[in-house]
Amino acid sequence: LANRVGSFLTRHVATAFDTTRLRHARHVGMPMRTEISSLDRDASRAPAREALGLDPTRPTLIVTGGSSGAQSINRAVAAAVGDLGAAGIQTLHITGRGKTVQGPDGGPLAAPGYRQVEYVDGMERVYAAADVLLARSGAATVCEVAAVGVPAVFVPLPIGNGEQALNAAGLVNAGGALLVADKDFTAQWVSRELIPLVTDPGRLATMAASSRRLGIRNADQRMAGLVLEAVSA
Repeated sequence: LANRVGSFLTRHVATAFDTTRLRHARHVGMPMRTEISSLDRDASRAPAREALGLDPTRPTLIVTGGSSGAQSINRAVAAAVGDLGAAGIQTLHITGRGKTVQGPDGGPLAAPGYRQVEYVDGMERVYAAADVLLARSGAATVCEVAAVGVPAVFVPLPIGNGEQALNAAGLVNAGGALLVADKDFTAQWVSRELIPLVTDPGRLATMAASSRRLGIRNADQRMAGLVLEAVSA
């Protein structure tokens, strides 16, 4: 509501998504850290995986629910670690602070090809290392994923007015990502849908190309230009 009201008070309105319908809206994208906007995934992949404790050569799934984690995602992935490992996939599971996944013995869940951490400092390493990123679809995440061309599976937060699903819609429609509802994201979905995706290099290359075509890397410059335009008006 505040954005709608504000759009009547200025002729200079910047939006992260081209589907945002506001008076005087101009699509500039989402300004992001230079380490992300300038990321070369191909050149950075091997060193990023090594820095994250991963095998540089294996198909790689990285899971994150954000800094606070996502319990529904954590549960489904934890239940599917056996199938993921059997398919030759290594998984880095960023669980969120205080949300370490427990195994049957009461200690941190451990399995071949599975590594969990509560937090990663520097999402550019995650984007470089992942063959597929599994995440919530917050606005910043969607824009960063598109800018660097990471094939993604989004599980929108199942509260609010569906904002996270709307965030991801453009990228999903362009073929750069998949969308699955939180209630449908289960260990069975991981085994049936996600494993075939992570192990299909051709499909991933197509998704990455579609993502890059939609992404905006120079949103900071676009935003600065709009600010200068407003100041000089």
